Amino acid sequence: MTRKSKIYEYVREHSDSHGLTTEMVATALMIARSNVSKELNTLVREGQLHKLAGRPVHYVPATDELATAPTTVSDVANATMAKRMPNTGTTTTAPKSAATDIFENMIGSHESLANQVEQAKAAILYPPRGLNTLIIGPTGSGKTYFANAMYRFAENQQVLTNPQGLITFNCADYAHNPELLMSHLFGYVKGAFTGANEDKDGLIQEADGGMLFLDEVHRLPPEGQEMIFYFMDHGTYSRLGETAKSHHANVRLVCATTEDPESTLLQTFVRRIPITIQLPAFNHRSAKERLELLKALLSLEANRINKQIRLTEDVVQALLGSVTFGNVGQLKSNIQLVCAQGFVNSIENDSEITITMDDLPQNIRSGLMTVASNRHELGAISELLDPVLIVKPNDGPTPLRNKNDNYELPYNLYEIIGDKASLLRREGLDKEHINRFITTDINLHLKSFYKQNQLEVSPENKLAEIVDQDVIDFTKTAQMTIQDMLGYNFKDNFIYAVSLHVSSFIKRIQAGKPMRQMSSDMLAMVREYPAEIKAAETLKKGLEERYHLPIPQSEVYYLAILLISLKSMQLNGKVGVLVAAHGMSTASSMAQVVGQLLDDYDIQAFDMPLDMDPSVAYDHVKRRIEKMDSGKGVLLLVDMGSLTTFGERIQQETGIATRTIDMVTTPVVLEAVRKASLVDSDLDSMYQELVGFKGYSRISRNLPTDDQKATVKPALATDKTPQRAIIAICATGVGTAERIKTILDSLLAQNFIEGITVFPISVVEMKTRIQQISQNYQIIAATGITKPELDVPFISLEELLQGGGEKFIDQLATGMDSPQTMAEEAQQLTPELCERYLGDYFTFLNPKKLTGILWAYSEVIATHLDGEMSNAFRIDLIMHLAGALERTAIKDEISAPTEEMPDIMASKWYPIIQTANQQLTDQLQLTFSAAENYYIVQLLESHQAQVLAS
Repeated sequence: MTRKSKIYEYVREHSDSHGLTTEMVATALMIARSNVSKELNTLVREGQLHKLAGRPVHYVPATDELATAPTTVSDVANATMAKRMPNTGTTTTAPKSAATDIFENMIGSHESLANQVEQAKAAILYPPRGLNTLIIGPTGSGKTYFANAMYRFAENQQVLTNPQGLITFNCADYAHNPELLMSHLFGYVKGAFTGANEDKDGLIQEADGGMLFLDEVHRLPPEGQEMIFYFMDHGTYSRLGETAKSHHANVRLVCATTEDPESTLLQTFVRRIPITIQLPAFNHRSAKERLELLKALLSLEANRINKQIRLTEDVVQALLGSVTFGNVGQLKSNIQLVCAQGFVNSIENDSEITITMDDLPQNIRSGLMTVASNRHELGAISELLDPVLIVKPNDGPTPLRNKNDNYELPYNLYEIIGDKASLLRREGLDKEHINRFITTDINLHLKSFYKQNQLEVSPENKLAEIVDQDVIDFTKTAQMTIQDMLGYNFKDNFIYAVSLHVSSFIKRIQAGKPMRQMSSDMLAMVREYPAEIKAAETLKKGLEERYHLPIPQSEVYYLAILLISLKSMQLNGKVGVLVAAHGMSTASSMAQVVGQLLDDYDIQAFDMPLDMDPSVAYDHVKRRIEKMDSGKGVLLLVDMGSLTTFGERIQQETGIATRTIDMVTTPVVLEAVRKASLVDSDLDSMYQELVGFKGYSRISRNLPTDDQKATVKPALATDKTPQRAIIAICATGVGTAERIKTILDSLLAQNFIEGITVFPISVVEMKTRIQQISQNYQIIAATGITKPELDVPFISLEELLQGGGEKFIDQLATGMDSPQTMAEEAQQLTPELCERYLGDYFTFLNPKKLTGILWAYSEVIATHLDGEMSNAFRIDLIMHLAGALERTAIKDEISAPTEEMPDIMASKWYPIIQTANQQLTDQLQLTFSAAENYYIVQLLESHQAQVLAS
């Protein structure tokens, strides 16, 4: 018997009309009180137990009457009141519902959610079996809550043939294991996979006659979406391991996502969902609704504590202003935190807890500044507030509670606090020490809970990951001063935009880069804003005093431009920024972070599923660029592969100026949007500056420059000294070599070494490319799968991957022109070490699955080599094969000289790799193209020639 079952049985057997307390159950069963409290609250949420009002809280088994009653707090309160009514000779039963229409008690149902409620009702009541629904909204906006309300409405309307509670499945829980995900949804038959010892029904069968809620549906793999839309069309499905679709179920589907369904879900899937409900973000709702939500959430806490809660006006404003990324969910967790702290401070008061600004942590307290900085917002909230807000237990309607609420603690925190306080008091501690101990406990409980549920961090915390906290603190201090000087309030993005600008500027000075010079036209424009120039002078003075850096006058004008841009809400004529990346949510995740930080700018994102044909992706990107261009061109930020080729082609076909930067990261997107939002944004200058962008943090990250494969040009044509270069050699010049380039670019940036360009080149055209590069560059080092005939330092790919890069860069920094060798003994190569390398340097491959396969491939090759296969060549081969597999999987094709293919097919290695390739086809269902085979043969031929020459 489980612990929860044991506790339930004890309460059911020993409880009278007065119920049992947590202490009684814990003592009788000899179970830790905190564990008993957790299980009791779980049983209450599941409807098996009921709480009685009063302190300490007493628990009784849910009677049939209560078990069939709705589970809103207000309904429970009504049922309790009905039981206490005087007996008038008639039988009194608990009301079936506080309201026939569950949506009537939903905050905003007649305002911001009016249309959404009507859509939900239509989806439920549409004959004969309702309509499938997709709920879209940001994190914490109430998607799960809304889905529960839809279920309750359907239950009240008696349209479900088998109501048994909303069946919920979070697709993100098994996103990295599609097989397990599908088995949970559809079930499986015995022997379908290892451990499948018996037939098992899935959630779809469990939800037959009811409703299934698929949360984070964008995490469903494409094959899962296909199985779902087949089920939507036909009502039949097959379990994992079956071939015939022999099972039938009648299920109403409600799905939810935080992402854009157009880019994250198959269009065939989206088309089968006729109702799409968009939920607003918390800060997009009216001041009246936000205040009502706050009161309702406070009422939940008042019910838990069974005390009234008193808050001052500034506390209410701070709580409302503290909501940034997490919407209603974040507000709920913030309220839990401050109520817990207020409970500690008022633990001696049996009837009331008081919360003041002193009780608030800094991140919530700063919410007051957020509200105060927007006069319109402050006025709207102040009109609705009294100097003191008092919320009493059962004071008005409270939100529908559901067991799938990520922001709902699984235990009564106040009982834990009360018990801890009693224990500490018995041990003789005074109030100050008790408060200190319990405050630490509160933070530990809440942090543990949020970490376990992987709740997001605030945008400011995200900003602190890439910008020094000292810069953020400086900007916060400066904001109030600048607002007073200019007489207007900036939006929330002032902190983010100015922090990023200042951090980038400081890094530029520290790196010794020259300052930009402003054109005379721009200078004339800026001088039309004397107030902003004066404010920028104040910022300059503050920066000089704080960082002891000489700030040039030109920076004053750029700061003034930034202030002018932040003041202006008009975005016409700005450079467009489009992020495009492989994967279901890679690009949109980066865009979402930037959107939270710099919410004035309309950044666009395109997620390219791995199974999407590049031509289809090209059409999507082209349409996005055509739509977003406002005359100043578009900056296309991509990750890799075929996406890197789109920009030039789009420019040729549409005439829209397009510049492409690859290997995109979130800091690069942030800097691009920050620059694009300035009034003097220019596509070419933005592009040039972003190519050399080193990040915001102390440890710089250097964005790789363009490959420049067609025409090699120096980075600065006016430099008198030749530019320096490192060549990275692999079989193709586009796989392993590009990863080497990324590693070296990062190491060079971290060691503040500038003016060195890394060129990925193919071993096939190595001599020609070296001659081309040498015309404009001084080649100072080489790395990769083979050592060129150059008198420069060389590090093998094996040594580079095993951590030798730092020493290699140190050698370059101390003696650029002297040949160096890496004398240290290399680490013994093992499959486990290969797995680590693959995991570190490949995005779309599963190293656990592939390492053994690629190692076996290398063994096939090893049996045909003249001599033993060295560690260095084995890792060269495995890394090359991994790159070929990744390109094949994402359909990122490479080309090879057609005229040389007959020679390749005549090579002794060709039939050998055909045999090895067949193993890959059998195990992975992937087949290498002729071009991939060409480069594998070239790699083997080159290695064999080196062995014979040595």
